[in-house]
Amino acid sequence: MEIIRHEISLLHAKLKISPAVVILGPRQVGKTTLAIQAAKSLGLGYIYFDMESGQDVAKLGDDPESFFDFYKDKLVIIDEIQAFPILFSRLRSIIDRDRRNGRFLLLGSASPNLVHGVSESLAGRISYLDLHPLKLSEITPNYSLLFHWYRGGFPRAFLAETDAVFSDWMQSYIRAYIQTDLSTLFGYNLNPSITAKLWNMLAQLHGAIVNMQDLSRSVGVTAPVINRYIDFLEGAFLVYKLQPWFNNASKRLVKAPKIYIKDSGILHSLLSISNIDNLYIHPIVGASWEGYVMEQIMYHADPTLQFFFYRTYTGTEIDLVIVKGAKPIAAIEIKFSNVPTPAKGFFIGIEDLQTKQNFIITPASETYPHKNAMVCSLSNFIKDYLPNI
Repeated sequence: MEIIRHEISLLHAKLKISPAVVILGPRQVGKTTLAIQAAKSLGLGYIYFDMESGQDVAKLGDDPESFFDFYKDKLVIIDEIQAFPILFSRLRSIIDRDRRNGRFLLLGSASPNLVHGVSESLAGRISYLDLHPLKLSEITPNYSLLFHWYRGGFPRAFLAETDAVFSDWMQSYIRAYIQTDLSTLFGYNLNPSITAKLWNMLAQLHGAIVNMQDLSRSVGVTAPVINRYIDFLEGAFLVYKLQPWFNNASKRLVKAPKIYIKDSGILHSLLSISNIDNLYIHPIVGASWEGYVMEQIMYHADPTLQFFFYRTYTGTEIDLVIVKGAKPIAAIEIKFSNVPTPAKGFFIGIEDLQTKQNFIITPASETYPHKNAMVCSLSNFIKDYLPNI
């Protein structure tokens, strides 16, 4: 079954107003499929190059300018561009000579800011589009929320015929990143043993505030090394840090970030959770649900919104704070229960931040008010409330 990504309309719009568009996202998230779908739906002729293919790199030779001039009437799709970073500087001069919109569609599996050898700015010449794993709104009503939560959003893993096939695909995906892909993406010789230990430990600490000194002792390397490896995992869109909101001088606030595995399917595979029933009884279930809810809210939200958590040393805590500009506008408590009992600290946090819109999000509860917050399911929050925040 082919799933049409919501980002295709945004990609259409970006190609019409920018000489080059970069689609960023982890490997196997569907960047190439989206790029070709967009070209075909716009009626554009296109040519495709993969910069991890020696043959395609050889075609460009030492004079990519002349090569691209030959295809100036086609949309040029360049996959895994981080593998050939010199192209960033070459594209600057190519675009400046001919600034027609929609000339280049670049696909990258790593943040350009961390790719070794990329220093050329393409500001004013390029537009960015982040492609996340499949969103909840893209798979309903054909698939259930719980199925999506367990398998995550990588298309081939999500659509696997059985849980065994899903697990095999995910284990191969994780192994490839550990053994070669993470080093290849950033041009650094990373130690696979450190990557494996760290990624597995981060899965066990999913959603926790991580003490880097403790983590470095457990992995057996220094804290600066741990930080560098986490930066690479984050730059490959495999983990993310949720920063604390601490714009309150009168409170003793936690100021260290929480770290989450970015896709719930990867998390469950790292923890060897073989099916949804095993997930329900696993100690990670609450933290997994929390991370999944956060992912879906962030993926569906207006890009002007920012996300934080709030915690004091006296026990006041808000799982997710939505900020617009410099002002907290919504507070969210996440519960893996359809009859939630929010902690007192959540309501104290609301008083601290003076948020006007407050929610307690569950898997499938009815919608009803509770004190100065609204209880609702994740699906209803995304559909009915998030667009108005």
